[in-house]
Amino acid sequence: MSATGTPRPPASFSGGSPFGLQRQVLFWSAVLVVVVLALWLLSPILLPFIAGLAIAYLLTPLTDRLERWGLNRLIAALLIISVLVLFFVLMILLAAPVLGSQLSSFIANMPGYITKLQAVISDQSRPWLQKLIGAGFSGDQSFGDLLGQGMTWMTAFLASLWSGGSALVSLISLIVVTPVVAFYLLYDWHRMIRTADAWVPLQQRETVRELAREIDAAIAGFVRGQSAVCLILGTFYAVALTLSGLNFGLLIGLISGLITFIPYVGSMTGLILSLGVAVAQFWPEYASILLVLGIFLFGQFLEGNVLAPKLVGESVGLHPVWLIFALLAFGYMFGFVGLLVAVPLAATIGVLTRFALKRYLQSSIYTGEEAS
Repeated sequence: MSATGTPRPPASFSGGSPFGLQRQVLFWSAVLVVVVLALWLLSPILLPFIAGLAIAYLLTPLTDRLERWGLNRLIAALLIISVLVLFFVLMILLAAPVLGSQLSSFIANMPGYITKLQAVISDQSRPWLQKLIGAGFSGDQSFGDLLGQGMTWMTAFLASLWSGGSALVSLISLIVVTPVVAFYLLYDWHRMIRTADAWVPLQQRETVRELAREIDAAIAGFVRGQSAVCLILGTFYAVALTLSGLNFGLLIGLISGLITFIPYVGSMTGLILSLGVAVAQFWPEYASILLVLGIFLFGQFLEGNVLAPKLVGESVGLHPVWLIFALLAFGYMFGFVGLLVAVPLAATIGVLTRFALKRYLQSSIYTGEEAS
């Protein structure tokens, strides 16, 4: 027992047995290599299964609650998946035509918007705008080059996601397989957890359980909380931008809310996109442009001071920079599947890294003391 009354970890975890620790490091390093290779080799067919696993993980608490209320777990899982499928079908039928029309119109109007923005930036009658943007920025060529580079990067990134996911494993496969996988995982979730728990060596079982609880808290706190934040902000941006009279406000608002899942990057992307359209559409009506800016500033205030503290919290252990790196890195390496597994793997790596650092600071390697 330690001075605080808490049990000490087994010797192999605290550095008391260097050979045992070395074997564990080698074993888990090999496991990590196998997992990464499996993701890389099987990424073309993994999307429906990863999506089903994510849905099951998110909806397991709801299934447990229905089961506690006396509903058979099989019926509860079937009911939840049926409602979810019906919801997505209705959303596709109702929203897809509107969003598709706005997207095609936005693409068609993009050259005109770019021309208008170039004219605004190149206007010599507003020297303050030139000072704000920068004296070395020439309206026509520099803006076109910058936009071209941005579009090239975005196209390459989207192409990597598309090819990495093998064209989303075909839409039919995604729609048919994902609900089936989610249903079976929802039904067998606790049985799978008990089976995996029984495989853990007895000496390290409590330590592994504690790590699993920390990983679950980090993943659940961020994924469930941030998903709620994205839904609320996407609805707010879509409604507010549409009411402000901004062209394609519904499309821009929903995109802004969706990519809010990536801290800072999502909000900045939505702000730049909406302001670009607002300037091209309303210039020189400053009031309308400032209204669009005010909508995003209020949305950021709402996210930072109300939604994120209440729904996500501060104890998930996922630093924004680490999360952004994980999303970009896994998305680049494994396509759309990589985006789905980025947050769980980032949370897992973060928890295990903190655990390893804590054990290192307690070990004789750090303290220089002989293990008793």
